[in-house]
Amino acid sequence: MTEEAAHRLAIYDMDKTITVAPTWTRFLIGATRAHAPWRLALLPLAGLAIGGYGLRLINRARLKQVTQRLLLGGSIARRDADILAVRFADRVVADGLFAGARARIEADRAAGYRLVMATASYDFYVTAIAQRLSFDAVIATGSRLTEDGRVRAVIDGENCYGPAKLRMIQSWLAVQGIDRSETQIRFYSDHVSDAPTLDWADEPFAVHPSPALRALAIIRGWPILDW
Repeated sequence: MTEEAAHRLAIYDMDKTITVAPTWTRFLIGATRAHAPWRLALLPLAGLAIGGYGLRLINRARLKQVTQRLLLGGSIARRDADILAVRFADRVVADGLFAGARARIEADRAAGYRLVMATASYDFYVTAIAQRLSFDAVIATGSRLTEDGRVRAVIDGENCYGPAKLRMIQSWLAVQGIDRSETQIRFYSDHVSDAPTLDWADEPFAVHPSPALRALAIIRGWPILDW
């Protein structure tokens, strides 16, 4: 794809690509402390779930659902979820972002790229972070809602991770009416799980990559950025 492409997209992973640290555990504990502090007593059970993931007894999607159910309950009012998300987003944007990520985001915007955040984190709190960084769109793991709009501890659709992230990006393109063959796409990620999307992008960037991604980037000739 050339610079004369009809569309230009700069797609960013979030955790440890834009943010200095992963966000889910930090959000979950902070939200629990503010919303239902008594549930912090269930942290050891959440730790067992994490151990189960480490032993490959459960997958990432199941781990997210179990930890959310333990610490925030089976569902949470949308208004409460939004309040918690806004407070968390303000903290992340204040002190949890790589300065180099901010600079690159602004450079892509100035170059005419539409900014898209594509992350495995839940959209109910990611959206507030993306809005503060003036992203144009968010592709993230969804949550099922109850009939009255409460956010359930159940994933809606796929966990936006690995090959599923690429499928969700492609579905988003289709919904937006964007022809891939007419689109110049940059993609930024820190983790090897995003290899399918890096392969698919016109301009893949490995950002302060994990060891496995660094090795793959060297083999594939992908630029390595350190923010």
